[in-house]
Amino acid sequence: MADRSADHWDAVVVGLGALGSAAAMHLARGGLRVVGLERFELGHKRGASHDTSRILRHSYHTPGYVRLTQEAYADWGDLERWSGEQLVTVVGGLDLFPPDPAIPMDDYTASLDEVGIVHELLDVAEIGRRWPQFSLPDGTIGLYQDRGAIVPAGRATALMQKLAVAAGAELRGSTRVLSLVDGASGLTVSTESGTFVADRVVVCADAWTNEVLAGLDVHVPLETTLEQATYFAPGRPGSFAPHHLPLWIWMDDPSYYGFPCYGEPTVKAAQDCGGPVIDTSDPESRTSEPDPAMLERLASFMASVLPESGQPVRSIRCQYTLTPDRDLVLAPVPGHESVVVGLGAAHGFKFAPTFGRLLAELATAGTTTTDVTPYRLDRPALTDPAYQAHWLV
Repeated sequence: MADRSADHWDAVVVGLGALGSAAAMHLARGGLRVVGLERFELGHKRGASHDTSRILRHSYHTPGYVRLTQEAYADWGDLERWSGEQLVTVVGGLDLFPPDPAIPMDDYTASLDEVGIVHELLDVAEIGRRWPQFSLPDGTIGLYQDRGAIVPAGRATALMQKLAVAAGAELRGSTRVLSLVDGASGLTVSTESGTFVADRVVVCADAWTNEVLAGLDVHVPLETTLEQATYFAPGRPGSFAPHHLPLWIWMDDPSYYGFPCYGEPTVKAAQDCGGPVIDTSDPESRTSEPDPAMLERLASFMASVLPESGQPVRSIRCQYTLTPDRDLVLAPVPGHESVVVGLGAAHGFKFAPTFGRLLAELATAGTTTTDVTPYRLDRPALTDPAYQAHWLV
């Protein structure tokens, strides 16, 4: 059989985590000839698209993000229809703001109000009445939004890959991209196993984005942290079931978040941006072993705020790839508009089906009906060396 690696493709997608898999799915469903390239095996655990669960929510700090969450709920609904699988488990969402929080509550309430998303503000007594599992400091305010939901991580990523293949895409694992060149004959993507020429390239390489974009003389200021989520075993799992406990986020510094039981009698929790910065070009900087100090910090918080959550039973590691302003990237590369970049900035999984749709629109039409101006590659946070990074949102 002839080697297809040097064929001309309508689109090459680099990186097949959740965002890249969604882009490959949408491009293929749009009738394009698509090849997706993943540097590790499909479904690997070295990035940020594995494990069981992620948060889907309306509550956000800007009206633009709240509007984008409306699209996310709709796009998850489309994915459910296309696949015939239930993916969204609504449990309610509770943002917990202690007195004088590091994350301003007004940003959230004003943004929800502007977009018209119904929400409630609850004091400690009302939170305790509804969910007695919590033990909260006096003065804590809870922002409750009843559409807060859980979506599956690894399962949804695999499902989008399956739908991409069903629509005609070819997905290749263990295929590291060595270079991306924009030349007279088009875009050329070189790997150890062959060369791919394409009309357009979508880069969703997360921590390895700059490695892929180096041939275009593009560098995005990114930092990658190695994070840790832990599962706890409550003595009475029923009291932590989805209909008895919402997902929650502690809106302070440090910030924590957690889930009710989801598919097993454990509760998952983690610190947001609590791990060390790592160098992903150095294999020694990445470990799958739990960090005892991070575990102790989280377990102490859980014992205080959810005292019946039980003892930790296992921890998993994942990566955060962070932009300085913690905003997404959904944009063509300036000067190389046939190359489109998607970065979730460690809160993008909830938007995965939407990312795929918008990246496909940008790659094929050069524009989208959604305002993605805040997520451009030439914004000050990504171009001004003096910009002060801030990750709490």
